[in-house]
Amino acid sequence: MSTFYRYAPFIQEYIYRNKWEELREIQIRAAEAIFDTDENLLLCSGTASGKTEAAFLPVLTQLWENPSASVGVLYLSPLKALINDQFERLEGLLEEADIPVTKWHGDASQAAKKRVLKRPQGVIQTTPESLESMLMRNSGGAHRLFSDLRYVIIDEVHYFMDNDRGVQLSCLLERLARLIGYHPRRIGLSATLGDPTNAELWLTRGTGRSCITPSTKEKGRSIRLSVKFFPIKQKIPNSDSKVLLENYYSYLYESTAGRRCILFSNSKGEVEENIAHMKRLSELRHGNDCYLVHHANISPALREFTEQRMKSGELPVCTGATVTLELGIDLGHLERIVQTGCPLTVSGLVQRLGRTGRRGGTAEMRFAFRHDMSLPPQEFYKEVNWDFVACTAMILLYTRERWIEPMYIPKLPYSLLYHQTMSYLASCGSVQPKQLAAYILTLEAFRNVSQEDYLTLLRYLLKNGQIERGEDGGLMVGERGEAAVNNYEFLAVFSVPDEYSVRCNGEEIGTVQSPFPEGAQFALAGQAWEVTELDKQERRIFVKKVPGISANMWQDTGNEYVHTKVMKMIRDVLRSDEQYAFLDEMAQSRLNDIRKACRTAGLEGRGSVVPLTPTSYAVFEFLGTRATAALCYALRQQGFDATVYLSRYFPVCIEVRTLRGIDELCEALSFIRTQGADKYSFSIPDNCEICGKYNDYIPRELLKKQYIEDYLDIEDMMRNMEINSDTLLNE
Repeated sequence: MSTFYRYAPFIQEYIYRNKWEELREIQIRAAEAIFDTDENLLLCSGTASGKTEAAFLPVLTQLWENPSASVGVLYLSPLKALINDQFERLEGLLEEADIPVTKWHGDASQAAKKRVLKRPQGVIQTTPESLESMLMRNSGGAHRLFSDLRYVIIDEVHYFMDNDRGVQLSCLLERLARLIGYHPRRIGLSATLGDPTNAELWLTRGTGRSCITPSTKEKGRSIRLSVKFFPIKQKIPNSDSKVLLENYYSYLYESTAGRRCILFSNSKGEVEENIAHMKRLSELRHGNDCYLVHHANISPALREFTEQRMKSGELPVCTGATVTLELGIDLGHLERIVQTGCPLTVSGLVQRLGRTGRRGGTAEMRFAFRHDMSLPPQEFYKEVNWDFVACTAMILLYTRERWIEPMYIPKLPYSLLYHQTMSYLASCGSVQPKQLAAYILTLEAFRNVSQEDYLTLLRYLLKNGQIERGEDGGLMVGERGEAAVNNYEFLAVFSVPDEYSVRCNGEEIGTVQSPFPEGAQFALAGQAWEVTELDKQERRIFVKKVPGISANMWQDTGNEYVHTKVMKMIRDVLRSDEQYAFLDEMAQSRLNDIRKACRTAGLEGRGSVVPLTPTSYAVFEFLGTRATAALCYALRQQGFDATVYLSRYFPVCIEVRTLRGIDELCEALSFIRTQGADKYSFSIPDNCEICGKYNDYIPRELLKKQYIEDYLDIEDMMRNMEINSDTLLNE
């Protein structure tokens, strides 16, 4: 029987109504896995390839044929906006099937939540934070909601895997399984997975099931990429520098005016700046004001307005955005993506490129770089625009090799260990220490945490009042812990800085981090505002619209790790003479200048140590973040004064200061390459740590252990070092 006839009648009718000509291969393979096996399923294919339907159509068929006695499907998403988007799609699909779908997040209808609590059925769409709240504050209600849960569908798996939210979600799914007494089947969806191995491991953690990842041949699509480079003289404020900067904004305007597109940037401040200049140029050139803003600090109402504007019709609209529009919200037909600067990862590049070129069209993405050419002379590598070179490398990695960063699963997520311990205690009231350890340490996310280390953490929490002992010896949330657990921000494991609500005529515009005083002007939501009143106690800023362009900055709370494969491609780009068709004339000229400067400095051959002064050198191994950090500590262990030089977040080189000369430095590098190093014997500073929202509640010795395990990669370092004694440079 063909897959189509295995679907429920209402789904067949849906397919007819939407005039599908055929099922895609991924939909057929997914249906076979869901109908004919009891395994977990990972669906990896490009944006707009039909993954969502591939998962939901057979799952909803089974739910229709054999109704669940509770909520039957739990859909988890990293973004409320993605939930809202999928809700609309599912409502249309389920309108005649008597299978309700319920949004469950902070902005969702309370009445709808009460309905599903009263009569649990159908599909619930939620976030990890909302699921955390259910399990922590109402475990009895959670049991009633999910007692006959059949499927857990996790959207954007790649987004969760290598960060604290992914660890949290993994723990929550295991806690839910323990609550209801079994593991529902899991289905993961992703548009940007290279090697799916780690994603399969993450998805199947603790379930006792294997994972099916169908291999499908997607129809090829054409890609059009271009990179333009704009030299700017910001430090020399004259007419020439103004013209150069105006050329940059004019290019962005001409690339977006009259089109349906997204203008991506890596920071909210740059998004606001770009859209402000686009609006100015549109007014000067008598164009349409079709420029909008979408990022995490814009109010939910304005973000939803932007999403609806982009979905509706074919009218021109350009939205300045950060990662919030990178994920799989269906925005309809987009003609072009424009990116200022370099995407943070190859995965991010692919996600953004995938927003355009749907339905068989050409996927087009334009990159624009501006670089201040008026900086004073300094070491050659500090004059390089590494974002520009890295973007070239990322384009090559994807277009030539279809390579995307593999996801990293952290080994010792101590911040989450604290969080899940407190959440579980809050849900139980009091737990005996042995029972607590048996429950928490058997969660797959904490499989590498020893009982001794967990005991160290518990003693620390007792000492600091986060937990306390009851009369029966059981552990419970302490007085200080209550303050943390009862704060609504406890549900989220990512850090959110203190912010002020910005309001105009009773409407919330968004939030900012700075308490701007009366009379100050700043940018938000693509508009300049002037402060009319500041209420510090209520953390509110009242504003009025003003003309012109203003600036605003937001604190960056995240960490970015560069993969060694990206750094090696950067090396290859620098050592090559190839002229790339996607670079414009100025960009290719600039790349040639960078190549020449690097060669003149001696950066060529297999691995290079470049003398800077008689007592200082730069070591260019082109390793990823974790491997570079490991090499830096290994050099320090050999007695060298070594520091990693970062350009934004790219580990460009290791700067070494020594009186011992280049021969000894190269000998040390060769020794490290062949013999390795013991990272547990490194002299790690006491204040080292990996970002974690709850690090203040973790003993320093555990944070140091986490740093060693999850930030230093000796194996990658040894595997990819190139220095040897035959390539020594003469001083």
